[in-house]
Amino acid sequence: MRKLSFIPLAALTISLSGCGYNTFQSTDEQIKASWSEVLNQYQRRADLIPNIVATVKGEANFEQETLTKVVEARAKATAIQATPELINDPEAFQKFQAAQGQLSGALSRLLVVSESYPSLKANQGFQDLRAQLDGTENRIAVARGRYVKAVQDYNVTVRSFPTNLTAMVFGYNVKPNFSVSDEKAIAVPPKVDFGVPGNASGAAK
Repeated sequence: MRKLSFIPLAALTISLSGCGYNTFQSTDEQIKASWSEVLNQYQRRADLIPNIVATVKGEANFEQETLTKVVEARAKATAIQATPELINDPEAFQKFQAAQGQLSGALSRLLVVSESYPSLKANQGFQDLRAQLDGTENRIAVARGRYVKAVQDYNVTVRSFPTNLTAMVFGYNVKPNFSVSDEKAIAVPPKVDFGVPGNASGAAK
């Protein structure tokens, strides 16, 4: 009789495995790990910005509007609490993505404008910070790419048959993902006309 009691349990285990339950567990854990790395790299970028801004502030007549936009964009991006629940909330996720995209755009403009200042180009401290920022942006891209892939795999499982039945039973819903094309559009550097090197008034158009 005791052996017979294991039969329904074994059948349930096989059924859950065959319907993707274990896949949901593994892909969900991969999403969490990938998301954590995305946040780590965004935080690394945020931590670099105060030093970059402080260095640029030392440059006479540097375009104040550009600095202000970077500071404001950083404040907006870091004000959003990227809790684990955020990756299950499409609206909150979209706001997070937009804020990070705006910060990318503001930083791009600052770096473009800085090219018109020979003293900044010769400033080793600024160039070191810029190299760190470039490296961080690359790590952000890699981390975000891994997250996109993890979410894609998860969402395919949610939508596919018969795993979609398991998703409905256990409440696994499609997760929002990064809109890479939109983020790239936000981060496109503005066109800048440097009429006279070192002249901030000719930096923005």
